[in-house]
Amino acid sequence: MNKKKLIALAASAVMVVSLSATLATSASAADWGGKNCYQEGEVKSINGATNTCAMTAKGLVYTPTRQLSGSLTVVCGATEAWCGAMTSGFEKLTGVKTKFVRLSSGETVARLEAAKANPEFDVWHGGPADGFGVARIGNLIEKYASPTRNLIPKKYQDDEGFWTGVYVGALGFCTNTKEIKRLGLKVPTSWADLLNAKLVKNVSSAHPSTSGTSFTTLWTQVTRLGSEAAGLDYMSKLHKNILQYTKSGVGPVAIVGRGEAAVGIVFSHDCVAGAEQGLPLKVSFPSEGTGYEIGGVALVKGSNNPNAAKAYVDYALSRDAQNQGPKVAAYQVLTNPKTRIDKRMVKLNTLTVVAYDFDKAAAAKKALTAKFDATIAVAPKA
Repeated sequence: MNKKKLIALAASAVMVVSLSATLATSASAADWGGKNCYQEGEVKSINGATNTCAMTAKGLVYTPTRQLSGSLTVVCGATEAWCGAMTSGFEKLTGVKTKFVRLSSGETVARLEAAKANPEFDVWHGGPADGFGVARIGNLIEKYASPTRNLIPKKYQDDEGFWTGVYVGALGFCTNTKEIKRLGLKVPTSWADLLNAKLVKNVSSAHPSTSGTSFTTLWTQVTRLGSEAAGLDYMSKLHKNILQYTKSGVGPVAIVGRGEAAVGIVFSHDCVAGAEQGLPLKVSFPSEGTGYEIGGVALVKGSNNPNAAKAYVDYALSRDAQNQGPKVAAYQVLTNPKTRIDKRMVKLNTLTVVAYDFDKAAAAKKALTAKFDATIAVAPKA
């Protein structure tokens, strides 16, 4: 190859490198704020410059740019797999190093309270809304009006803007079909069925002081029976049949799946996921009425990285983020109406549901769980 060709090739290479650098710089410097977008709720991020597609008086436009950096810690009440999918997805999108700590609702509130002066978490994602209500009362979370809230049905939002629903789950029974047959019983279809003497030490439930799932069970009894006294009375009768109280609401699925108990009280989507793993499990619902959860997302008060935390909330409400749920065996009903419907999700309109008041539940939770601890949890079982 002669000298002139070598010089030409070298010049071409320099031009390619220079053009690539120019394009990269241009992309990183691009400000999409105020520009038109086409998918409401979409979170766009280039080299940390992050925008959310929002509906405005001018139509769909990107919100002002947030330049994200640093790290983010999410306390997450969903399954390990879904928490992992959401946080890794956010990190991949924005470049913000994101990790999660999986805790039940009661544990989350306790940790937020303990670290109130120096928060260890930036976002709370997942877990029943009454837990978020307790955090709101304790001044542990703060208002954030994500532009994507406009897409989420009002019934799945806190009126004051402290939390927004990401998913919905229905409380139900998870039965080991082999064990229930061995006991000579049918799959339970009522709360009364769980009090059968043949189910002594054959019902698994989480503890209402640590688990949002189990507090949903307790408040469901209060609601359907008309008073806290009546609700606690039912829980006292049920206590005689409880094998053990787990810390986490999903815990009974594995216990029942192994045949250590015949029935678990869980959110139905967790039982569906267990059955998919080959466990002999069947979902049923109480005919008298059941409770439900709205799994929320909220900004932790005093977040060390508030811009990234707000962007994470936007992301959690987006269609693309929520659609990750079924891919990791999380079959909750999704709140963003633009998400895909999976056949394994519960059909809420087919259930008898109690008039579950999340605000009243949140206000009563501390005193009610204390009564449960003092009068029921310590009582001997049959």
